[in-house]
Amino acid sequence: MGTPDFAVPALDALVDAGVRPVAVVTTPDRPQGRGLKFQPSAVAEAAERHGIDVVLKPEALRDPAFVAALDALAPDVMVVIAFRILPPEVYGLARRGAFNLHASLLPAFRGAAPIQRALMAGVTETGVTTFFLRPSVDTGDVILQRRVPVGPDTTGGELHDTLAALGAETIVDTVRLIAEGDVPTTPQDDRLASPAPKLFRDDGRVDWTQPAHRVHDHVRALSPYPAAWTTLPDGSTLKLFGTRLSTGHGSAGEVLEADARLVVACGEGAVEVLELQREGKKRVAAADFLNGAPLAVGDRLGESAVAAH
Repeated sequence: MGTPDFAVPALDALVDAGVRPVAVVTTPDRPQGRGLKFQPSAVAEAAERHGIDVVLKPEALRDPAFVAALDALAPDVMVVIAFRILPPEVYGLARRGAFNLHASLLPAFRGAAPIQRALMAGVTETGVTTFFLRPSVDTGDVILQRRVPVGPDTTGGELHDTLAALGAETIVDTVRLIAEGDVPTTPQDDRLASPAPKLFRDDGRVDWTQPAHRVHDHVRALSPYPAAWTTLPDGSTLKLFGTRLSTGHGSAGEVLEADARLVVACGEGAVEVLELQREGKKRVAAADFLNGAPLAVGDRLGESAVAAH
């Protein structure tokens, strides 16, 4: 059960390992692109590529017809990756259990955006966790955990790909453990839990009053999607895709350099903006942006966004 690109390597790995799913459950086709043509999810496309005939796309997980179809398959195990919250009447159908792959070291970063929230917090290590489902989200007993170091410039996109590959290996190992019938589990310590709630547009706004390293972590966490953003002096949106720590002092959001480099002051220190995208324009290097942008030393970024709050 899954929907986005993150779940595809796991499906590929299961097939390659000879643990071919009898069915795939994903979201219904959705209109996408400029023509708003209905397109299948990444997982549905992967299922078709592997010749998996049974692909269920329920609108409602409690739909009696969907539950009956799932029950008729008599599933031994349900594998859930980046899908919706399953009700007990669904995951309870799995004879040997239903488990989820989560992109953090639970109980840290429970929620819908563990990759971005971990990077925003400046972690130096993260990983993936498989755990048995229970009614409360992301709280089930841990089966396996695999860890990876996180570099100071790792982006959300890079970590997504790393964890998707690591998760695929962990999924196969977890299924094999369940098949062997002796699955060691560890209860999560709720006292160590931290949240990773879904990202909304305002979560991407750069707070220039933060220290430079926090601003840098914020930008890289949201790169390339959904992208951190600020506002130009004219109020238009400016997305930021890459930064690095720099030197300089000034008021939060003040442009310190706007020639060959774009350097912006933070609450402490400064960052150099490397890649950005002006509203309605293409993503470009900062130097190219400055060639045609009316931005000068002393201008302030983010003022209109701050005023709006």
